[in-house]
Amino acid sequence: MPNETNETPKAPKNKKKWKWFFISLSVILGAAIAFAIYWSVGVYNALDNFSDPEATKPPTEEAQETPVPIPEWEGTERVNILLLGGDARGVDEGQVARSDSILVASFDPVTKKAHLFSVLRDTYVSIEGHGKGRINTALALGEYPLAMQTVGDLLGLDIQYYVYTDFEGFKQLIDTIGGIYFDVEKDMHYTDNADGNRYDIDLKQGYQLLDGDKALQYVRFRHDAMSDFTRTERQRNFLQAVSKELQSTWNIIRMKKILDSVQPYVKMNISVPDMLKLGQLGVKSHVASTTQIPPMELIAEDRVGGASVIGIKDEDELRAYVQMTLEQDDTIPVPTETPVPSDDSGAGSGAAGNSSTKQ
Repeated sequence: MPNETNETPKAPKNKKKWKWFFISLSVILGAAIAFAIYWSVGVYNALDNFSDPEATKPPTEEAQETPVPIPEWEGTERVNILLLGGDARGVDEGQVARSDSILVASFDPVTKKAHLFSVLRDTYVSIEGHGKGRINTALALGEYPLAMQTVGDLLGLDIQYYVYTDFEGFKQLIDTIGGIYFDVEKDMHYTDNADGNRYDIDLKQGYQLLDGDKALQYVRFRHDAMSDFTRTERQRNFLQAVSKELQSTWNIIRMKKILDSVQPYVKMNISVPDMLKLGQLGVKSHVASTTQIPPMELIAEDRVGGASVIGIKDEDELRAYVQMTLEQDDTIPVPTETPVPSDDSGAGSGAAGNSSTKQ
């Protein structure tokens, strides 16, 4: 009997313990589900604010044929997105600025490889309906469809989407995600007397946290010996860092706030369903390579009207170069040749030395 008396209180105590465990678990799961619903609805609504109804609505029978057709993306083939950074200083309301930065992000949904091409803005190309001109003028001449077609023709790619932002939108994005830690490779200084010196450049060399203002200074700087060549390389490298930061768990949770902060500065033709699909693709993909267009070996220095422009030696070869780049993955280590063991005569050593020299 004493044993039974001692054991009887244990049953309700354990029962109470498990009861509170399941209550706590239910509260946690309920909060998680509620947050997931809130996050999904919030992000969806934030994305919906980006969509331009005129750019994303399906064509109707009554609608006139678009002068510059835009390829459709079915979700399974390669998708190419034109990223435009505009300098709207001195542009009247309603006018379209020239593109200050031109990049193309190309994603393969099958291999999950992404390639980033930066196009030199002074590249001299054919612009449909306008003869030849610098590629950065296509946006001002025919707005986004003409810019997409012109860049697509140059690269030999169908470009389905565009995303445009100006200086302030770029700064807002970087500030909202808390800045980017980045290694500035050298001191950068430039005095820009326009806009009351609002866009002066003054950066010190070294690894540091770049806020929106400093980040804009970094990607805009081109006042050195290589000018736009090194600037586009810096832009590609910095965008990779931004991409990695956006894929962090913390920023995915904060995505609604990030989207809301940049929405006033961004224009695009991507519908909400496609944004969600592209977002999933972006998270699953890795940047396989970043490349300058045209590459140095295909550049021909030309002059038009007394001004320097960037010519192209062979446009067919340029498009072949783009296709070759899309097959590459710079993140995969290149196997090195195994050295040949030396023998007593020293012949093996000489062979190994020749092999090393070729590499």
